[in-house]
Amino acid sequence: MHSHSLELLSSSEHDTKAIGAAVAGLLEPGDVVGLTGDLGAGKTRLVQGAEDPVISPTFMLVREYDGDVAVNHVDAYRLSGPAELEDLGYDTVFDPDVVVFVEWADRVSRALPDSWVELRMETVADERRHITVEPHGESWPGRMPALKEALARYAVERPLTG
Repeated sequence: MHSHSLELLSSSEHDTKAIGAAVAGLLEPGDVVGLTGDLGAGKTRLVQGAEDPVISPTFMLVREYDGDVAVNHVDAYRLSGPAELEDLGYDTVFDPDVVVFVEWADRVSRALPDSWVELRMETVADERRHITVEPHGESWPGRMPALKEALARYAVERPLTG
């Protein structure tokens, strides 16, 4: 575990959405949140906490939402790699005036901006999810104390198994 990372436990879909809402409350235009984890781990559910209603963008690749802060929701599951993400229009997807959520970010991580935050989701059992929040780049480690405070009720001391 990286010294700046944060370990969380979601016990339900409601918790997962609440974690998404807490993260969203700290995001600023230009921020990128990468979501990783197995199929069905709750990536779309987490984004729903940030911007409801959210429909998985699997077949559209990018969905745009206009809220208090505009959101681009990217699903990289069907992309073969970073070049395909760039082909979607890098400047459009990563517009500095929007917050971007990228599902399956591990498939396109080389195309992501230098600074982004990863939420790695693992199914523990039924609706329970272990979520590791990992900063990437220079701007996120300094923002982790605010994230830790906003997510304190979901924090766990060490990674869960089984």
